[in-house]
Amino acid sequence: MNARTAPDYVPGHGLLEGRRVVITAAAGAGIGSATVQKFLEEGAALVVLGDTHAGRLAEAESRLAERFGADRVRSVVCDVTREEQITELLDAAEEHGPIDVMINNAGLGGSASILSMTDEEWSRVLDITLTGTFRCIRAVGNRMVAAGTPGVIVNNASVIGWRAQVEQAHYAAAKAGVMALTRSAAMDLAPHGIRVNAVSPSLAMHPFLEKVTTPELLDQLKAREAFGRAAEPWEIANVMVFLASAYSSYMTGEVVSVSSQHA
Repeated sequence: MNARTAPDYVPGHGLLEGRRVVITAAAGAGIGSATVQKFLEEGAALVVLGDTHAGRLAEAESRLAERFGADRVRSVVCDVTREEQITELLDAAEEHGPIDVMINNAGLGGSASILSMTDEEWSRVLDITLTGTFRCIRAVGNRMVAAGTPGVIVNNASVIGWRAQVEQAHYAAAKAGVMALTRSAAMDLAPHGIRVNAVSPSLAMHPFLEKVTTPELLDQLKAREAFGRAAEPWEIANVMVFLASAYSSYMTGEVVSVSSQHA
């Protein structure tokens, strides 16, 4: 296989058989959507999708229900900046039993120089990407503790939390915060048998990214990667499957890089 060519899609192996899963920002075309599909392929009994876009969310639920069965898929409009919507998302999952896995995928990027970045731009990125992740960890963590069942939380960080990039101060600060939050939350929740880890991707190719990014910049970003290509979203989702599964039973507080650009 050419290193610059994506490998063949890896089929499911039942690693998440019977699990009840919640995934935020799950109705787009990127990592969240790929993670939903992978978790269902791995045998999850229920996946509850959260997203702010009601239309895309309904389409995603319909498409997935047709393929995997309506009893295995639910969707709830959820903005992670609104506590009551997080509550509604988790309530929908718990109608079918305790939550086993929470994937915190919601985040917001943007480009602005630190010299011209407004308080609103800064706060919006931090509120969704970092504080939103905190809200979800707190909410699902309390439910997992109350249920008395060991659970797993996986956060979506980014290599930009480690390295510098022009016009990305807000996003870099938010993702570095997600990494630190992951490590500290893991220590708080370990006595309850709850594991907290994060994945840290770089460039994962999907249609929306191609639409909002120039071909020149995409080529530059791909050239920085060891394999000279962007990751497929399902390649990131595979790592989330690993972290959610029993194969990572002794891992907590870890940030797993899915890119060569982690330093």
